[in-house]
Amino acid sequence: MPALGNLLIAIAKVIDMVVGLYTLLIAGAVILSWVRPDPLNPIVRFIHSATEPLFSKVRRLLPSFLKRSGIDWTPMIVIILLVFLQSFLSGTLLDFGLSLKSRESNLETQPLTYLQPLEFN
Repeated sequence: MPALGNLLIAIAKVIDMVVGLYTLLIAGAVILSWVRPDPLNPIVRFIHSATEPLFSKVRRLLPSFLKRSGIDWTPMIVIILLVFLQSFLSGTLLDFGLSLKSRESNLETQPLTYLQPLEFN
């Protein structure tokens, strides 16, 4: 069981790291939307290709009053969803992995009571 606990902890850490990096990409996309970057720049192309597929899916789900507001709410909504994913999924996996690990270590340190002689009073 400690191997499963370690696996879940590692998966939780990887999810946490990936979500953090994607949040930084979204922040970069927001900053790039404020300026006129060179569209042929490889960094600009990478940020656009990494964020735009998710942005377009979220834009399709937005209500019409948010689309007409003049402000692109998509990055904020995506960041909120990522924070939820990071705290819920990563946190749950981490807690479950730690509980599996501690349960195994508690089983190893507890004395075997069924091998001890019974005392009668």
